[in-house]
Amino acid sequence: MKQIRVLLVEDHGLVRAGFRALLDSISGVQVVGEAADGRSGLSMIEAKKPHVVLMDIALPSLNGLEVLERVVKRYPKVKVIMLSMHGNEEYVSRALRSGARGYILKYADISELELALRAVAEGNVYLSPAVSKKVVDDYMRRSGDQGGAGELTKRQQEVLQLIAEGKNTKEIAYSLKLSVKTIEAHRAQLMNRLDIHDVARLVRYAIRLGLVRVED
Repeated sequence: MKQIRVLLVEDHGLVRAGFRALLDSISGVQVVGEAADGRSGLSMIEAKKPHVVLMDIALPSLNGLEVLERVVKRYPKVKVIMLSMHGNEEYVSRALRSGARGYILKYADISELELALRAVAEGNVYLSPAVSKKVVDDYMRRSGDQGGAGELTKRQQEVLQLIAEGKNTKEIAYSLKLSVKTIEAHRAQLMNRLDIHDVARLVRYAIRLGLVRVED
């Protein structure tokens, strides 16, 4: 298995040390460097050539979203996963619009961190299940819009609903009794059919279709 080269950008020393310890414990992951602010992070991306950058949104000198926008322009092959304590729709949507390939909360456990790294390294988008639920809740509070039925197969609608409910690929595969590769294929097909290529917009689309309900 090809090693995933990871750069960690986080200004709080204790938090950075905690994530470093988690990353060091994941097989196939190599931490190539650490940075404590946005400008240092940009310099280290140039020097270390990571596959994935794991970066806090709130950084001194240059915040994470500003760094993200520069990385997308200068280093399009580098994938960025944003770290945050905040899971509301504004934070998530802005990060994804700016080019983030993943968004996870700082209290995520090691299994979620590993899943996010592998998904993003393979070219997929990863959104923490906890974040997905928050996005659905926020959207339902702000909008009563309901769209018409989309031209998706029944299976694609099932996959879309489970994505919007915060399930990851393995959980969807287990729920539908299908292989992970089959679920990945369905996910790619529905994204192409809808011309929607990030999870936050998929969630909104699922809500408009009425595939997702948020209980009081």
